[in-house]
Amino acid sequence: MIRDITIGQYYPTDSVIHRLDPRVKLASTMLFLISLFLTESIVGYVFAGAALLAVIRISRIPFKYIVRGLKAVVILLFISVSFNLFLTPGEEIFRLGFLKVTREGLRTALYMAVRLIYLIIGSSLMTLTTTPNQLTDGLEKSLGFLNKVHVPVHEIAMMMSIALRFIPILIEETDKIMKAQMARGADFDTGNLMQRARAMVPILVPLFISAFRRAADLAQAMEARCYHGGAGRTKLKPLRYERRDYIAYLLVALYLVVMVVTRWL
Repeated sequence: MIRDITIGQYYPTDSVIHRLDPRVKLASTMLFLISLFLTESIVGYVFAGAALLAVIRISRIPFKYIVRGLKAVVILLFISVSFNLFLTPGEEIFRLGFLKVTREGLRTALYMAVRLIYLIIGSSLMTLTTTPNQLTDGLEKSLGFLNKVHVPVHEIAMMMSIALRFIPILIEETDKIMKAQMARGADFDTGNLMQRARAMVPILVPLFISAFRRAADLAQAMEARCYHGGAGRTKLKPLRYERRDYIAYLLVALYLVVMVVTRWL
């Protein structure tokens, strides 16, 4: 389950999506997530799914690898769908004891499930095709206008990049701790929910200690290299838009137009 988390990991391969400017991928991901809440029709969600599948195909990332990231949010997905299914008032379809399933609840639960799945896959696709350094440069460049109002854009982008980079490291560290605990007789698969939660305590303590140790080592390394923020810093590979980036912006704009049209169908 731990290794199934794909958000924050990078999948190295050669594709058009990987070569796009990170600003294009950041803007496209944000617009895609917004578009999921613009439409309220099955046609819109089918079109969004088709567009997402097309991008996955172009990115050359195995579909099984991307879908694997959904395993980590199955519980969240189940809770969200259950609440919308049983607690939405409306025209009753059938009743399970004191739980009532309505037509409106069934529709809302279906849309919520699709939105969450698309949201997770879309976010994972951005991090799988963009390195942490590219994400940092893209965020800093995209939010550069906030420097005029004294917002520390570089520091914010750096923190987000470090956080994303720590995700796969902490996942690997958790896996090592779990295997070490299992070798000593720990059992994480049996028992009820509370027993499994208590079994996770021996993992959380060394995991937090390891995370703080890594953070301290990173801070010392940055200080040793005289890092004092982004003022006056230059880029080894400055971001420049190319023809494929403008084509990508055009395709995203057309996608948004279609999604807005489907809202009124």
